[in-house]
Amino acid sequence: MPATAATRWQGLPPVASEGTVVLVLGSFPGAASLRVRQYYAHPQNHFWKILQALWPHHVLPPAGLEHYARRCDWLLARGLGLWDVYESCEREGSLDTSIRNAQVNDFARLQGRCPRLAAVAHNGAESFRHAPAVLASLGAQQQRPQIQAVRLPSTSPANASWSFDRKLAAWAALLSAHHLL
Repeated sequence: MPATAATRWQGLPPVASEGTVVLVLGSFPGAASLRVRQYYAHPQNHFWKILQALWPHHVLPPAGLEHYARRCDWLLARGLGLWDVYESCEREGSLDTSIRNAQVNDFARLQGRCPRLAAVAHNGAESFRHAPAVLASLGAQQQRPQIQAVRLPSTSPANASWSFDRKLAAWAALLSAHHLL
């Protein structure tokens, strides 16, 4: 029986602005996020819950398609941006280990768009594998040596070895270091 080709998926556009201080990079959106075209849409992903816990005085707009633009504005107002390492890939399911034939995003597109960028926060190991290339694309070695790459624990429900509190502490340390708390 011949092998069937995996579906080729297209990622989501970047959420970034002139005020972005920390760019959070995932690897590639999971199936739930791709289905609704929203970052971290799976209800068991800790991403939005962690950020609401870190910024309790700033109420996160509710989940749902009609509120997604407001969620993105909420992030941008706090100095965070979002994107993924991969622009597109073939994958069955949502696990990073299933990613095949991936095309990396063109991070040079963000060079002039985020003048305050100080850190790239990799949301998990698969994203962090690309840290040197991402920094090089952002011009971090020459024009902007202050940009650092940080590996954070994945907020994915697949990262069950880290409790919510451990993830929260790691994310808090990064945001605190960049004066975003």
